[in-house]
Amino acid sequence: MSGLFLIAHLAGRAVAIDSAQVDSVVDIGTIVPVPRADAQVRGLAALRSRVVTVIDPRAAIGVGESVGNRAVITRIDGHHYAILVDTLEDVAPFDFRPLASGVVLDGAWSSIGYGTVEMDGEPILAVDLRALVPCATPVTA
Repeated sequence: MSGLFLIAHLAGRAVAIDSAQVDSVVDIGTIVPVPRADAQVRGLAALRSRVVTVIDPRAAIGVGESVGNRAVITRIDGHHYAILVDTLEDVAPFDFRPLASGVVLDGAWSSIGYGTVEMDGEPILAVDLRALVPCATPVTA
């Protein structure tokens, strides 16, 4: 299956995000913390006259906190979320392959990875942004 994917880096790892999950790419300004929120909910931010929930994937997979302000905006269950990323590369067409049986991903990567694309001969993990949002049902479920 072929499709467009955004290549980004999360927690120092190259990942592919299906373009169907991407509304836009932005720089986030001030983030207001939300008391008692899950660890991966960094807080709320104003974006183009609306409030978005900012999700920190590093916290979600247990490798610290993100330090940048670049984010991928995605819409899940009618709500907008800003998923922080380390860096962004480009959008390009790739052939998608589901994860082969027997492939084991480390820790929380197993909950967000659902396949691979190949770029310059190297496999890149395709991730489901829904899996980073508390209470959202991942597409892969």
